[in-house]
Amino acid sequence: MDALHYAKQLVQFDTISSKSNVDISDYIQDVLAKFGFRIERLEYDDEFGVRKACVVAKRGAGLGGMAYFAHTDVVPADDWSMADNGPFEPTVHGDRLYGRGSCDMKGSLACALAAAERHANDDLANPLYITCTSDEEIGYGGAKNVAARSELYREMADGGSRVVIGEPTMLDVVHAHKGTYGFRAVSRGQSAHSSTPYGCNANLAMIPFLVEMKRIHDEAENNVEWQNAEFTPPSISWNIGVNDHTAAINIKPPNSICTVYYRPMPGQDGRKFFELAEQAATECGIEIELQRACDALYTDPNSDYVREILALAERESSRTVAYGTDGGVFTDLDNIVVIGPGSIEQAHTADEWIAVEQLELGEELYAKLIEAWCVRDDVGDDVRDDVGGGA
Repeated sequence: MDALHYAKQLVQFDTISSKSNVDISDYIQDVLAKFGFRIERLEYDDEFGVRKACVVAKRGAGLGGMAYFAHTDVVPADDWSMADNGPFEPTVHGDRLYGRGSCDMKGSLACALAAAERHANDDLANPLYITCTSDEEIGYGGAKNVAARSELYREMADGGSRVVIGEPTMLDVVHAHKGTYGFRAVSRGQSAHSSTPYGCNANLAMIPFLVEMKRIHDEAENNVEWQNAEFTPPSISWNIGVNDHTAAINIKPPNSICTVYYRPMPGQDGRKFFELAEQAATECGIEIELQRACDALYTDPNSDYVREILALAERESSRTVAYGTDGGVFTDLDNIVVIGPGSIEQAHTADEWIAVEQLELGEELYAKLIEAWCVRDDVGDDVRDDVGGGA
């Protein structure tokens, strides 16, 4: 089976993050078992009691080799507009495969499955790991479970596996991405008609807090000490949201909510930014809760590993991206890059798609990496010699 076939199969599963991903995990587990993988399955209930599953699989003995990571959840498809097929009815129009998750990132996983099938009958000199997580889109819950509970993940870390996070990069090599942090601040008041002396307008405590959030925003945008020129944009993108949910303008709102989402960069402690907001919340007498925290990813672009994968991917240099991935959770892994088919510009769009050519190229590249790192055991030294690397 080729990557397009597997992509169609995967897209058919409705795996919006609010729903269970057990069915698609069953499918992936069955496919990998047919290829001779040993399966480690990690299940848990999310904060809403929805059952989720992560699949961690290994084929081959020993340590090292290649470790590929994907997530199976997708963003909602409420804005899907195509009349002739729904978001979970994968359809090829021209040179594109349409469907929710086709780009982010079931297309990439399809390439990995097709590449693994190509080598299913090969004896492996080094192991091949494939990991599929849940809840990447809403807080990296699956990745956190894998990092905390998986014995195979510990093998990858201890054995120095070469790690590929398969998020869409148009098959460019990405050596760094930003982290993702989000918090929610709530001011509590008491509802009443605005003409009366009763009640308490929750916005009165929220307003000075918002002033401090605006000050942090301006500092992040204007102070070069808070910035990193390796990224576009070079700031932490301090994004402020406000809502008091009042139904009419003559009601004193009982609650006022501020949300902030920001993206710390390598070398920055994301919790320090939250601590600034936490101090402001305490001074203003409002509640605050950190809801998401994932660190930035950084691998030295001059490292042997990055130089090695650049040579295999036939790219001259690596780059950075502003979005986050499960890779920010997998801090125990040393040799890690992001590289996958499709463009991030198609991810999360109303009528999401991936170019069929990208699926074909992604399958070829992943098969090449498996050949280099798992089937053979000497190619790392060969490639490093070719690019002038090595210790």
